[in-house]
Amino acid sequence: MRITGKSLETDLLSLYNNLPPEQVKLKDKRNMNRYQFARTRLTFGKEKMEKIYNARVIVFGIGGVGSYVVEALVRSGIGAIDIVDDDKICLTNINRQLYALHSTIGKDKVDVAEQRILDINPDCKVTKWKTFYMPETADQFDFSQYDYIVDCIDTVTGKIEIIQRAKALKKPVISCMGAGNKVDPTKLKVVDISRTSVCPLARVMRRELKNRGIKRLKVIFSTEQVIPPHDEDLDISCKVNCVCPPGTKRKCTIRNQVPGSNAFVPSTAGLMIAAEVIKDLTQFHITDLFKD
Repeated sequence: MRITGKSLETDLLSLYNNLPPEQVKLKDKRNMNRYQFARTRLTFGKEKMEKIYNARVIVFGIGGVGSYVVEALVRSGIGAIDIVDDDKICLTNINRQLYALHSTIGKDKVDVAEQRILDINPDCKVTKWKTFYMPETADQFDFSQYDYIVDCIDTVTGKIEIIQRAKALKKPVISCMGAGNKVDPTKLKVVDISRTSVCPLARVMRRELKNRGIKRLKVIFSTEQVIPPHDEDLDISCKVNCVCPPGTKRKCTIRNQVPGSNAFVPSTAGLMIAAEVIKDLTQFHITDLFKD
């Protein structure tokens, strides 16, 4: 049934008057949800939008790349999303991470992310995991529940575990390679892992996946050469002078190297990943490139 102008007026009055959710009629909430994603529906159509509404996606790592994956998926109307990260927001995250603000420093990333997600779409079902994903914690997750799996973590062992479990269940998975020490977002590409080059992380992942019999994997990587960090700025590096908030489990001081980063390469990678997820879920562009 077509929504009348009067229904829309009721919806907007409820929204603009900042009424508590319990005071907005159920039919009005549904109408608002329909109008909220109307522009997306104009692109994808009703049938494909239903696939987005009914999908459940899990995003491992919600930092510089992952936070933008989550943002774009939620703004696209994804029905359910799991967010996995045990980190707290640090002052050094402000240059690139969506959830990092002076007002959120010291807070758990998944808590801040959940609040933002529900502010964008109150109907989105959010499941948050304050977990550092590794083989030792992998059994907490039932990959069979998810329609798509997104890997945005840095640890090689964790990435391999995610990919192996996704492949074992024939679940769609996309993995982000190195986004640090780069400045040109136009060099980012979505390809099969076998077609990657330049990226040190991709090189390691190709070898490790080959050793495990995994030949194909959709990834995003950059063809840009790695930019070495400036040594003269080590005095403000968190590798030397830790500014991690209290309660941080893995501080920057334990890392071999703290990569340089910026606002535009990780965010672009995240948005490109989200685009792949939405296109794959809706079969918007049908291709056999990444089929097993």
